[in-house]
Amino acid sequence: MQDMSEKQKRKWERKQKRISHMLLKEIGVKTCEVSRFLVICNAGLVSGMQREEVVDLFSPFGVIENVVMLPGKSYSFVAFTNEDDSKKAFEAIHGKVKIQICDATLFLAYCERVPTDEPGRTKVTWPNGLIVLNDFVTEAEEDELLKCVEWEVDDDRQGRCLKHRRVKHYGYEFRYDNNNVDKDKPLSEDIPKQCSFFTERLLEKTGLKFVPNQLTVNEYQPGQGIPSHVDTHSAFEDTIASLSLGSSVVMEFRHDEEHACIPLPRRSLLVMTGESRYRWTHGITPRKMDVVSVTEEKDGEIKQYLSVRQRGTRTSFTFRRILCGECFCDFHKECDSFKLRTAKTSKDELNHISGDIDSSLSDELAARLESKHVRDVYEEIASHFSETRHKPWPNISKFVEELSAGSILLDVGCGNGKYFGINKEIFEVGCDQSAGLSAVANDRGFQVFTCNCLHLPLRPGAVDAVICIAVIHHLSTKERRLQALMKILEVLRSGGQALIYVWAKEQEWGKVKSTYLYQMGKKTTGESNSTPPLEHQIIPDLNISLPVHMNRTDFKHRDLLVPWKLNSKGDPEATPKNETRQTFLRFYHVFEEGELEALCCEVSGMKVRKSYYDQGNWCVLIEKE
Repeated sequence: MQDMSEKQKRKWERKQKRISHMLLKEIGVKTCEVSRFLVICNAGLVSGMQREEVVDLFSPFGVIENVVMLPGKSYSFVAFTNEDDSKKAFEAIHGKVKIQICDATLFLAYCERVPTDEPGRTKVTWPNGLIVLNDFVTEAEEDELLKCVEWEVDDDRQGRCLKHRRVKHYGYEFRYDNNNVDKDKPLSEDIPKQCSFFTERLLEKTGLKFVPNQLTVNEYQPGQGIPSHVDTHSAFEDTIASLSLGSSVVMEFRHDEEHACIPLPRRSLLVMTGESRYRWTHGITPRKMDVVSVTEEKDGEIKQYLSVRQRGTRTSFTFRRILCGECFCDFHKECDSFKLRTAKTSKDELNHISGDIDSSLSDELAARLESKHVRDVYEEIASHFSETRHKPWPNISKFVEELSAGSILLDVGCGNGKYFGINKEIFEVGCDQSAGLSAVANDRGFQVFTCNCLHLPLRPGAVDAVICIAVIHHLSTKERRLQALMKILEVLRSGGQALIYVWAKEQEWGKVKSTYLYQMGKKTTGESNSTPPLEHQIIPDLNISLPVHMNRTDFKHRDLLVPWKLNSKGDPEATPKNETRQTFLRFYHVFEEGELEALCCEVSGMKVRKSYYDQGNWCVLIEKE
């Protein structure tokens, strides 16, 4: 504990004013001089604070009536039975107690009441066909299963280190380059004998007769996850079962607007059949903790509350059975077999794209293209992408440095937050569509949330300045690019400015090559400098074909797929000889000279203050009129 200096007290007073406005706006709670209700201004579920920790910290000062922790909030509430106890707690804790989990000294404020309802307590509607069986294996069986996995990486054993996890296959290898299985090439290793109990026990507990012949073992360290996906229909039969060992986790299921967070306790078995297997996506957000609902019985009364559980190292055993032939399920929208049967495959019928795909894509198809070739790719490459993004660009740094003290800066598509911390006198908040990159930025201590740039969840006029660097060129139609600009304008205050960068089609300007072209040959040893004929990537789900760009060469098309290559060690550029690199394709719309400026001029209330070229990027400085 430590006493506060006068400077620290003034700092707390400023923060208390900010939290006062925030509480009133967000949940209608007013702060006051003194009361029996306290708000912990900088510790809540979002920052990793557990309800049990709050109770342990405040109980010595009196009888606690209630503790309220709200999902998605970095503050929480404590209600004492009388005002004297809350005053004692305030005097002992405010500005004096540091919490290790959120690495912050707690500051408190009095409030008139605490929220009476905690969002998230409503009953979760599970996807149809989803089952979770608790304690499916004993602790002894768990230990035996974990010991049976040999992680050596070689051609026969199929052990691999992916970007976000360690993985090993038995029976058949699941190939992540095409999200399918080579059914004609079984592996030398069958499912381990330690799993022999699985089929009989599943039949006993559920009545499902399921004999798997393929097993994928994934090991997740705290902070790691897997992007949302549906297991390829044509690869496996209906039933898929996944055993969670070593640690609990929350798995998120999504379908259209529906979203279900399903806790998977340690040693539980998740079983997906029917709709939950074929229609709903499932994934694990990369983070080091999960918000969970806890039920306890106290004095004969059952109480439910939200708390935080830290993740440990989790190993999943996912059992599947290879599908012989095509899939003939009823879920046509998500079924790759159905789409291939009905797709028009001749070259004349395919929409071969060579310049601009705006006219060929509906908004729904555009969103699906960006989901597959932007969002999902960045989830896979997030950690290694972050390692290559550390040096701020001078012109962007200058824009941030010149913001006046107290300004609020929003970084749309902030990635790992490399432009944060340049100006110590401003407030900074960022957003990024990649949960993986958002997690990296959060781990670095920055205030970042996950969202799409087309839907910024901020009130109009909330920020003084915006930077949006290398984001809008990932949107596949003009209408969506305009929508992103309008959202940026909407959150700016009147007179606020935004700096926007996009990739330029012209990578040589004024007889000077961009850094992108200059690096050709510098990091790509063994690759030719000449530009070969462009190859196309067919995207069956969308019935289109896009050119695949050769890195470090001039752009030949405006709409294309740009490769990101990784070797097994995670180096995105240099790769030893005879080692295969995994390739991910990102969608880009590269801008021609004047295109970005003209796009901004179509947005009512947006005034272009400056337009310029900066190292392979077209850039605009706009102002809200």
